[in-house]
Amino acid sequence: MSVQHHGNRHGRSEEARIAILEAADDLLAERGFDRVTIEGIAARAHVAKQTIYRWWASKTDILFDALIVDADEHFSSPDGGNLRSDLTDHLRQLVAFLTSTDAGIVWRALAGQAQHDETVAARLQTDFTSPQRDRDRAPFLRAQHRGEIAESADIDLAVDKLVGPIYYRVLITAQPVLPEFIDALVEQAVSRDGGRGPVRQIER
Repeated sequence: MSVQHHGNRHGRSEEARIAILEAADDLLAERGFDRVTIEGIAARAHVAKQTIYRWWASKTDILFDALIVDADEHFSSPDGGNLRSDLTDHLRQLVAFLTSTDAGIVWRALAGQAQHDETVAARLQTDFTSPQRDRDRAPFLRAQHRGEIAESADIDLAVDKLVGPIYYRVLITAQPVLPEFIDALVEQAVSRDGGRGPVRQIER
């Protein structure tokens, strides 16, 4: 039996909202961005099309909301007590999110759409890239607080060197991002031999 969801004048029905976001995720993974429609999302979520249009203006808006929710639920910020442990945990979460979840498929689709849609590009920056950048910086900021790295360390450069190769493999070369690759990136970030030297010596 189809499950019917009902909103109310006081706000969205949470059950319906979640069903719509999950339907959008699933359909994008199955069909690709161009073949996802509001009608298809409504049918999969068992809601009226008019219900969706009360809450979202387009399928892109739905996909962004789904991406934000999934990212918030996926990423945690465990404090392992040292930079190496924190970076390893964070990169494993990032790789899993980008390569092993429907949310990663949504992100790749929106990243592709952003190449020729300025509105999507701007929203991708504000809704996902900027919050994700904060998550990427968090292990380094904790390391600064513990005194592992200098206050003058260029954390933005360190983040670029750490996550850039992952995004490059996911988006450009389609090479696998294996555990040993993650370990090598972390080693480069914390080792005195990696790149331009240890993070503590990368100064502005």
